[in-house]
Amino acid sequence: MVLVGAEVPFANPREGQRFEFPRDHGSHPEFKIEWWYVTGHLFEEGHDRRFGFQATFFRRSAPRRPAVDGVYAGSERFGTDQLYLAHFAIADLKRGRFYHRERLNRDGWNANASTNGLDVFNGTWRLRMEEEKTQTLRLTGDAGSEHRLELSLVPKKPLVIFGTNGVSRKGKDAEAASHYLTFPRLLARGNLIEGGRAIAVSGEAWMDHEISSSQLGREQTGWDWTCIQFENGCELMAYRLRGENGQTDEASTLAWIDKEGRVTHLGAGEFEWRSTARWRSPATRIEYPNEVLLTFKPPGESSLVRVRVKPLMQDQEIRGGASGLAYWEGACEASLTRADGALLRGSAYLELAGYGRDLRRQLR
Repeated sequence: MVLVGAEVPFANPREGQRFEFPRDHGSHPEFKIEWWYVTGHLFEEGHDRRFGFQATFFRRSAPRRPAVDGVYAGSERFGTDQLYLAHFAIADLKRGRFYHRERLNRDGWNANASTNGLDVFNGTWRLRMEEEKTQTLRLTGDAGSEHRLELSLVPKKPLVIFGTNGVSRKGKDAEAASHYLTFPRLLARGNLIEGGRAIAVSGEAWMDHEISSSQLGREQTGWDWTCIQFENGCELMAYRLRGENGQTDEASTLAWIDKEGRVTHLGAGEFEWRSTARWRSPATRIEYPNEVLLTFKPPGESSLVRVRVKPLMQDQEIRGGASGLAYWEGACEASLTRADGALLRGSAYLELAGYGRDLRRQLR
């Protein structure tokens, strides 16, 4: 029996979860928090202009109430307690200009995420899987009336599931975890519409899909995260979860993806994340450590390597109007240096969250 007015608990990630695709590319309203996140580097075909882009579709549910006529609040009915926040950003790296926009809508005709497969939209922004066999994605959105993106995204490597036995740990608390699904390398091709003129662009992108009910532990206030696509076909993902005094939490992780798509995870004691430069936002006055040096041993290697992540442009701050949460999310260059001096270059994105405001209220 369910008590009138009682809240229905949210689900937590379970080890051994059997994912079913394309359904699990879609929404999971039984979990409190979910996001679909795409970043990438684009180049104007035949020219030297370079762009970075970010598109993030967030879903968050208010406490679920018992079913009415078989429908839970937050599932299929217009006006439910599902909230959708979306951010879209375009960095014009050659001209040093950064454009970003935010949307916030309640579930209904102007925002929704399918539970049958990947099809999420917020206003006119949309990310959907348009071809199941090839897993081709279609992304459309804008960072203002003068800068719109229309991209086709085709996986060049298989889907990766980060974590142990299907669960990516984020802290000591049992609920501080996620299902973390990633396309680590997508071929991106399409148009950037700038002032009404279509510019043909192509490049590579990264896509994350995280499903959870709490992304932080009780002692954590934020995180630093990066993804890197190296020129030799390998990728790296790392996140440093930060405690109240800025210390690195033991749940922090570095994942190395080899050319065949095999993943090796390194724990917090097996890599170092060190900030080497900082930038202060003139708009919010928040200071971000937006240049990073990672030190670790790649799988199968005996010597340490150093990976430097450096922004291609300083001001890539998402101001956080509707959400009230500003964070730095930027296109970067990366370089891996081996002990013998050999250099491997790559493209990266870096996210720095929780420097202006403690994230625990929003993500627990």
